[in-house]
Amino acid sequence: MASRPLFIVFEGVDGSGKSTQIELLKEHFSKEGEKAYVTNEPTDSPIGSLIRNVMKGRLYIPPAAVAALFAADRLDHIDNSVNGMRKKRDNGYHIIASRYYFSNYAFQGEFVDIDWLVQLNRLAKETFPPDIIFYLNVDPKTCYQRIIQGRDDIELYETEAKIKKVHHAYLKHFKQLGQDEHIVLLDANKKAEAIADDIWDAVLEFKNKK
Repeated sequence: MASRPLFIVFEGVDGSGKSTQIELLKEHFSKEGEKAYVTNEPTDSPIGSLIRNVMKGRLYIPPAAVAALFAADRLDHIDNSVNGMRKKRDNGYHIIASRYYFSNYAFQGEFVDIDWLVQLNRLAKETFPPDIIFYLNVDPKTCYQRIIQGRDDIELYETEAKIKKVHHAYLKHFKQLGQDEHIVLLDANKKAEAIADDIWDAVLEFKNKK
């Protein structure tokens, strides 16, 4: 299907169905006989583990420091010598990532200057840009209901008010900062299989244009 492996990012508020669609896309690649590496941010690295402790309310770090940690974790995510995304792609894997720098904008942009945040992520964007960014566009109230029904531990960003705010921030930043990005807004109110078909169609369309 492809001569060069793709770097595909899934964005969306918590509860939007990213994990399901990532796995379905990986299955699609597998059926085509192609390798796909699934990863996410924050990562499981020491920096990512620190971020997760903040998100779970176990540790307090000032908002600007949290924003910087996400950007630092991203750079390690790209070039970690063990399982960095660049190394995986060079070894022939399509990269499917849950969250990238637009998550940083949407979640932390409320607390810090957005221009500063963009600069923090400049190196990631310039050296390892996504081929496609999928945004699972679904009503924030629906996402919140999925979260509270699906698990017991609720993280820092998983209140209904925060989910709504982040959803609108995503859409704003896509419009203001995504002119040079290949962003696909998906109707994520459909059944999972129908959404997966839309995603695969978009992947094929992208490949046919390359």
